[in-house]
Amino acid sequence: MRGHRSGLPVAVAIAVVTAGAATFLVRPRSGLIEPAPASEQAYFSQSELDRSRDYSGPQRALGLAGLAVTGGALGLIALRPPRRVRRALERAGARPILGAAAAGAGISVALVVVTLPLAAARHSRAEEFGLSTQTWGAWAGDVGKATGVEAVLAAGGAAILIGIMRRFPRNWWAPASAAVVALSVAFLWLAPVAIDPLFNKFTPLPEGKLRAEVLELAERSGVEVGEVYRIDASRRTTGANAYVGGLGHTKRVVLYDNLIEDFSPAEVRSVVAHELGHVKHDDVPMGLLWVAIVAPGALFLAQRLTERLAPEGLEGGRDGRAGPAALPAAALSLALVSFTLGVVGNHVSRRVEARADAYALRLTDDPEGFVALERRLVTQNLGDPDPPGALVALLATHPPAMERIGFALAYERERP
Repeated sequence: MRGHRSGLPVAVAIAVVTAGAATFLVRPRSGLIEPAPASEQAYFSQSELDRSRDYSGPQRALGLAGLAVTGGALGLIALRPPRRVRRALERAGARPILGAAAAGAGISVALVVVTLPLAAARHSRAEEFGLSTQTWGAWAGDVGKATGVEAVLAAGGAAILIGIMRRFPRNWWAPASAAVVALSVAFLWLAPVAIDPLFNKFTPLPEGKLRAEVLELAERSGVEVGEVYRIDASRRTTGANAYVGGLGHTKRVVLYDNLIEDFSPAEVRSVVAHELGHVKHDDVPMGLLWVAIVAPGALFLAQRLTERLAPEGLEGGRDGRAGPAALPAAALSLALVSFTLGVVGNHVSRRVEARADAYALRLTDDPEGFVALERRLVTQNLGDPDPPGALVALLATHPPAMERIGFALAYERERP
């Protein structure tokens, strides 16, 4: 694994080029609305702003701390593994694939454990502000289920990765990139029917006025929406949301029950129209296309980083090929590459969400309802309507609320 260390600068350049090419091809360039200037004081009272920021600011800090702790723990395991960890990895080399699966699950669980105090603090604050409706027991149950699911996925991913590294030691990035795309497709297809129901109950939207309006909007959009589901989100939160997920026959639009019950018909129509915009523009398949283009360069860089980071004596299994001991360095490398490319992906995501907002405004022709929706989402979800620009650029997948309100203001001024 040490023979290609000099290729790291080339790998960085390739990753940058492929990420740029993917962004150029997938990034929306039409159907957007340039936002008009908007002042948060015109839409939110000072008490609303204070309450939202009293909640969102510390929550954001706890989230960033969790990210730092996760990175630090992964770096420690990869670069300075404790003696017990080192010995366990070496012993696992006797059965490389099974050992890799066990190591992957173990690393996944360990990262949950080290960030558990921060996650508990976030839940405590959400409960204090009335955003969480879960008891500590229910929260712990969800954490346990999520940890189990993540451990299973990590075990499978680690086994596949080490298997590929053993079979293609010099160029494992190529088959690994194909595996990433295949697994992404499989996950998007299966998650709505195999994973999501572990955490929530999904019920087809019943016959009635709302379902008729959803179908009417879909017909006007000219899209096949799949099924529309109501999710029992209120068992966990007072916050409201909606999303599009799935592929093929698992494609669906999902509406939170507290969105349906607490928001006005105009606000719900704006949400539905936004989600239909994602379906109209094939945003889920286009996201997969972005991954497919980025994956080869990303995995090539991850291979070169793994070769650079793996400590002496931990690169391979007992037969001289890659084994579980190589997994921490590979995991750290993949995490670093994924985080960096995620910043680029977030830029694309914000443009995609902005296009869906513009689509919703044109489909409903109701900027007043759209503004009311954005205001309600901020106050009910306790979000920051205008977070720091640097954090938006690095971490945000959606435009800030004030920018989205600016879309509605611009649309209202320009419509006939």
